Amino acid sequence: MRLVDGQISDDITPRAPMTSPGAAITATGLDEARGSARTRLGRRLPRAVLTRSSAVVLLVPADIAALLLPLLWIPHHWKLVVLVATITMGLYHSGGLYRSRLSLSLLDEAPSLLGRLLVATALSETLQVINARDIGLRPLLIGVCCSAVLVLGCRCAVYNVIRFARRSNLVGHRTLIVGSGPIACELTEVLQRYPSHGLRSVGYLDVDAPDPAAGPGPGVPYLGELTDLHRVIRAVGAQVVIVADGAFSEQELISTLRRPMTRPVAVMVVPRLHEIYPTTGTNDHIGAISVTRMRQPALDGPARLVKRTFDILVSAVLLVLLLPVLIAAAIAVRVESGPGFLFRQTRLGRDGKPFELLKFRSLRPQSDDEAATQWSISDDTRLGSVGRVLRRISIDELPQLWNILRGDMTLVGPRPERPHFVEKFSGEYAHYALRHRVPVGLTGLAQVSGLRGDTPIDDRARFDNYYIDHWSLWLDIKVLLRTVREVFTARTG
Repeated sequence: MRLVDGQISDDITPRAPMTSPGAAITATGLDEARGSARTRLGRRLPRAVLTRSSAVVLLVPADIAALLLPLLWIPHHWKLVVLVATITMGLYHSGGLYRSRLSLSLLDEAPSLLGRLLVATALSETLQVINARDIGLRPLLIGVCCSAVLVLGCRCAVYNVIRFARRSNLVGHRTLIVGSGPIACELTEVLQRYPSHGLRSVGYLDVDAPDPAAGPGPGVPYLGELTDLHRVIRAVGAQVVIVADGAFSEQELISTLRRPMTRPVAVMVVPRLHEIYPTTGTNDHIGAISVTRMRQPALDGPARLVKRTFDILVSAVLLVLLLPVLIAAAIAVRVESGPGFLFRQTRLGRDGKPFELLKFRSLRPQSDDEAATQWSISDDTRLGSVGRVLRRISIDELPQLWNILRGDMTLVGPRPERPHFVEKFSGEYAHYALRHRVPVGLTGLAQVSGLRGDTPIDDRARFDNYYIDHWSLWLDIKVLLRTVREVFTARTG
């Protein structure tokens, strides 16, 4: 990913035909992969069905039915049954119990299923008691026991249906293996031996021009290098990418996987210490090999709408509440340095698109070119007492609330930079341009972590990309609270 004419480019344009032995292998491999995928996955079901998550399609209605079925036994307490079902479904979703899994095991999930059902029941009964509608212990126990048995029974039935569909090739996902080492060979062998995982290997990627006899296994063609990943995904219609061991650098791998073209694909990574089973809930396993599901950035789709709604509400409220502060700051700037209390400057936002950023003017630059290319003015003699105070407690940034309301920016995100420095830093730091995957922000994780002023650009970019990869609404709220603390303690980094 790089900056091209002010726009962020993925740099995935097709290359000229290769003349190395690997080129012939790649072209042949792509044809084999396409044909193999059509043969094995066939046209038995529409593509929409093949790409849909079986867990969500089958488990959600099964759980709803299981949780509501006790209405047949205790119809007079239907409000309590519906309340328990609603809370339980929410807890199941938040606990990842509707996430598609490679290895299906009812016994592994039973403690989590039953525990969340009991928590939902306790919360519902507490609400009933608060509203002076205690129904008694007997009907409650009957409902809980029925729901528990039905939920486990329905899950068992659904898992058997999914396993049968996977073994019969009614459901399957075209899978690319990245790497050709011992782990990749073992993965391919396990997937071919146990189709119940629902993954069908269509090819692998690694260094260019490998030994034709090498590779993760028979029937798995070589499709290209790691840099060809996005082209190959489109060519073979891959839905899953598994990163194993290969002759590529970690930085090259991270940069490739972070590109937008990888977002529609499920990416799984074999940890280095894969024989030590991870304990976090985002992990799965293929045979005895643990894999970690790579979380795709959540700042697209519904999450983007949630973030935008949050931005509009908060920025509008802050503009109203801080109006006296804005007026006082404008008057102070006008008195100290004359007309023109607002400073306007071109910055680059999401996908490298330019916009006009607003700030309270704290000094007058000698020229437009100086304003666009001078990095730091913290010690500038033209910085007056008012400007210094505004900068120290970040009041000079408040006009950007209008940028947020207008849609140029967001409350929390990577800080916007001038085109000159974006071009410069994108050439010096491989992962700097990746921070433009999302809208720029009034404040950011890097800034509240002490990376302001003359701090390493590389570190800032790492924090920005960490924020993008781990975004949640609660993370935004935490950054905003820490920003308030920074302002009140007048810490400038």
